[in-house]
Amino acid sequence: EVQLVESGGGLVQPGGSLRLSCSASGFTFSDYVMHWVRQAPGKGLEWVSEISTVGDRSQYAESVKGRFTVSRDNFKNTLYLQMNDLKSEDTAVYYCVRARDSPRTRPKVASQGTQVTVSA
Repeated sequence: EVQLVESGGGLVQPGGSLRLSCSASGFTFSDYVMHWVRQAPGKGLEWVSEISTVGDRSQYAESVKGRFTVSRDNFKNTLYLQMNDLKSEDTAVYYCVRARDSPRTRPKVASQGTQVTVSA
């Protein structure tokens, strides 16, 4: 059974930082391109970032480019999202997904996510 468990969210002030983690199990993590997606209050799912299977290539939504960094540790079966210079508009539930299951244009999630709240 595929399992993705996100953690690391919380309440942070504008300009602050957080590091999200996603622990993967039930599949060969290193075989999959991975995405982070998010859902802000009252809005739909939004693709945030993508990382290649070996972690040598990444892409980002314009809204987070230059502030967020995605990485992975295939030995630990873990995906990360380093978020710096957080803004109120980054407030959302963040999810990790396998790219195969969740195309950028039609993201889907099947885990609980982790809540990030950016507020003074």
